[in-house]
Amino acid sequence: MKDVKVKNNVSMLAKIDWELRHFHGEELSTHKGSSYNAFLIQEEKTVLIDTVWKPFAKEFVDALSRKVDLSKIDFIVANHSEVDHSGSFPELMRHIPDTPIYCTASCERFMRAQYHQNWNFKTVRTGDKLSVGNGKELVFIEASMLHWPDTMFTYLTGDNILFSSDAFGQHFASEMVWADKVDYNVMITEALKYYANIVGPFGPFVIKKIKEMQALNVPIDIICPDHGVLWRENPLQIVETYAKWADQYKENRIAVLYSTMWNGTRIMAENIAKGIQEADPTVDVQIINLAHNDKNDVLTEVFRSKGILLGSATANNNMLGEAAAMLCEIKALKFRGKKAAAFGSYGWSGEAPKLLSEGLKDAGFEVVADPLRASWQPDEAACAQCREFGANFAKAFA
Repeated sequence: MKDVKVKNNVSMLAKIDWELRHFHGEELSTHKGSSYNAFLIQEEKTVLIDTVWKPFAKEFVDALSRKVDLSKIDFIVANHSEVDHSGSFPELMRHIPDTPIYCTASCERFMRAQYHQNWNFKTVRTGDKLSVGNGKELVFIEASMLHWPDTMFTYLTGDNILFSSDAFGQHFASEMVWADKVDYNVMITEALKYYANIVGPFGPFVIKKIKEMQALNVPIDIICPDHGVLWRENPLQIVETYAKWADQYKENRIAVLYSTMWNGTRIMAENIAKGIQEADPTVDVQIINLAHNDKNDVLTEVFRSKGILLGSATANNNMLGEAAAMLCEIKALKFRGKKAAAFGSYGWSGEAPKLLSEGLKDAGFEVVADPLRASWQPDEAACAQCREFGANFAKAFA
């Protein structure tokens, strides 16, 4: 368990999980591992903010008990009830069952439903304060839907630390602890992936909460998320980055995604991409076989792109499974402000492109062209048609 001084009488107890490769069950890939960060404030009052995931509960409680007499913990703050942050509560509360737990009303409801314990919950609302002594207070800020309904931030006055729960974090394992001590490009790539796949659907809530934080006009010296590294050098840079990501983010990129059986749709994808680049050499075109790429990496690429083309061969009067699954994921993540079109090869009937086009429109994309079909293996005329299709798609951004 990593024990690090954050500032003055604030420390972090974190489990660096180098082995983690999937999260949220098997839903989210975590190529760079992760960490589970809990925080201890030792002023006149001793306060624990969050815990760690259940597999590390005993290790966490043992490390915490070596650092402080558990009976001396005056109260606990639960910023979020998801099990990667609350999973150690059953082990911890065996030792201190009556210690107050401050959280939102939703968090109390979720904790009771998960652990079936009648712990000493104290619900709080935005603006509620709790003295920790030495002239310092905790200020609670509800942050519903960042990324669960129960989430809140906790701000420590005096030290000017924002404990931000799942916001502003990354699934990124590092012993270096601080954002300014790691490879920035690697870390921010993981932060972007984290945002696109977890926080992204709640962009309007992100913008609203950032405006509320700005209106509070309080100094923030350090931001402490519950995953990954902490922010201390210009910590508001990640807040500003979130504001940018939340505002229908797009780069000069186009993603050509496809699912193929006998390479007909792959040939279409390659020619469409060629047509895009011929029409606009400045655009960064990514060609992605859905069967061969990690879905969360693909979704991150969709998030970054200003437009996508989604293709599938037709089988049994429908699209292939990888394309259907991707369409389902895209719809769930509520991407906005992006253009799209569909394509695909077929042998017998050819329904997939039309179904994809309808699905893209239903997912909130601006579909800018009728779906393109090519029968069997595309011949030179069909390939030329694909290049024209790609060129026209590129021109839709002019």
